[in-house]
Amino acid sequence: MTYWINGNQCDHLPVNDRAVQFGDGCFTTIRVEQGLPALLPLHIKRLQKGVEKLSMPALDWSQLETHMKQIVERCESGVLKVILSRGAGGRGYGFDDTMKPTQILSLSSYPKRYIAQRQEGVSLALSPISMGINPHLAGIKHLNRLEQVLIKRFIEQSGADEALVLDSNGILAECCTANIFWRKGKNVYTPDLRQCGVEGVMRQKIIELLAAKSDYNLSYVMRYPEVLAHADEVLICNSLMPVVPVSRIQAHKNQPEWQYQSRELHEYLLPECLKP
Repeated sequence: MTYWINGNQCDHLPVNDRAVQFGDGCFTTIRVEQGLPALLPLHIKRLQKGVEKLSMPALDWSQLETHMKQIVERCESGVLKVILSRGAGGRGYGFDDTMKPTQILSLSSYPKRYIAQRQEGVSLALSPISMGINPHLAGIKHLNRLEQVLIKRFIEQSGADEALVLDSNGILAECCTANIFWRKGKNVYTPDLRQCGVEGVMRQKIIELLAAKSDYNLSYVMRYPEVLAHADEVLICNSLMPVVPVSRIQAHKNQPEWQYQSRELHEYLLPECLKP
């Protein structure tokens, strides 16, 4: 993995950077294909929303975008991660509006497991760790990811590929590193993320595809996880996967798994989602 900080190749950060001190910043993760950062306009828009929500100083977005393209131009397949920190500061929570944001970029190899999962599907297990509700921070991909760190540990111990994650009221929210959709007939559903969760770039792409030229009906809902027991099809997505079918879900210990055979929606979405 190679790192750049504020445009210079570098792999160390000042200890007083607010990313280290408070997780004060936001990030996005981009699939690189044939030297192109996939869905770059949506990733930039998501970063801009995060910067605005966190009241961070303005950035030179054109310069950042140019740097991102330069880094990946010779990469056939990989992952570009962009972290924006408020910058270096003092000990307390308060911040100075004149702080200069820190830009941290990294380029790494593409996770090959996603290629196999598109064919084989994935298993989900219900996470015992829920997500806190915070409407102000809902949607953005900020640097406070402790819930996901603990959920990932659960996934590794459970033997599942991903986790089904609920909010603190028991409502279906997302997965550890992905958003979720399910289908019943021609009706497609995805969780309403106004209370918690990440509005993923691939989620946005899928929403646009369904709205623009499909005969599917999309609804944003707040449902308990048991709704998935009656679904015809379940799939998960993120910017790297980009979309993967779910083959089974272990929602309750010592109870039968929910299993899915249909891949109708997945096959409809995958060709468009794979485009750079």
